[in-house]
Amino acid sequence: MPIRIPDSLPATNILEGENIFVMTENRAMHQDIRPLRMLLLNLMPTKIVTETQILRKLSNTPLQIEIELLQTISHTAKNVSEEHLEAFYTSFEEIRDQRFDGLIITGAPVERLDFEDVDYWGELAAIMEWSRTNVYSTFHICWGAQAGLYYHYGIPKYDLGEKMFGVFDHHVVKPSSPLVRGFDDVFRAPHSRYTEVRADDIAAHPQLELIAISDEAGVYVAKSIDSRHFFVFGHPEYDVETLGYEYWRDINKGETMAVPLNYYPSDDPAREPVATWRAHAQLLYTNWLNYYVYQSTPYDLATLSKEEHPDFD
Repeated sequence: MPIRIPDSLPATNILEGENIFVMTENRAMHQDIRPLRMLLLNLMPTKIVTETQILRKLSNTPLQIEIELLQTISHTAKNVSEEHLEAFYTSFEEIRDQRFDGLIITGAPVERLDFEDVDYWGELAAIMEWSRTNVYSTFHICWGAQAGLYYHYGIPKYDLGEKMFGVFDHHVVKPSSPLVRGFDDVFRAPHSRYTEVRADDIAAHPQLELIAISDEAGVYVAKSIDSRHFFVFGHPEYDVETLGYEYWRDINKGETMAVPLNYYPSDDPAREPVATWRAHAQLLYTNWLNYYVYQSTPYDLATLSKEEHPDFD
């Protein structure tokens, strides 16, 4: 998907160097099509890294995507410059009267806190409530998925005691879902979290369905029956070096940290890791965009009626 992003965003040069089709603002203005309007709520501390990872996954299909980057103003970001946020990010107040085809809510390293104890929980809850009427489909990642399940459906999270950390095998439990069309019988994905949601809680809820799970890592993908909300409890967007960065960061801080499982060859952190999840990660995002966003949203979002989608105002 050609990604329409600001020419000066740091991700632009990185993605162009990877031969990913990045459309300049000038070229996009001369194309007589409506791009998919996507909002990325970036809750990760390493915002530039996460921007690049997500934009990479939204690429390489024939559609045009227009990305708006959203931050929470009730939290002060410490790992990115104020200049970057001012140049490329917007606030909820600035976009609350707009509508979007899709919303992505990233993870955040706050899963050991109760949801209400997160300093931006009130703002996040307001955004999730707003998404009911202003966003057609929302894709929640890791802690963002736990937060979305809790806010929309009352599903709790549970402390694991130790970090679920590594790359794990998964299998599809609903192969008829277009979300996993093209997936292998067994596929891999990274996880990095201290908490989990349980498959039994999701399966027992009449508005939710399980899509893919792991015998080791638990629930990987779930969604709402009406396809408004998608929940991914791993990090399919991670680069090959991301788990290693997290591991050495914590080791260098003096923390006791197990080596991420199935990540380094022979689980030896002296060796270079190999990405074994990239193709399925790309397919997951592409299927969501194609089947649940592009083929579902009307050309003119302003014409959406209650008859077309009963949750829309």
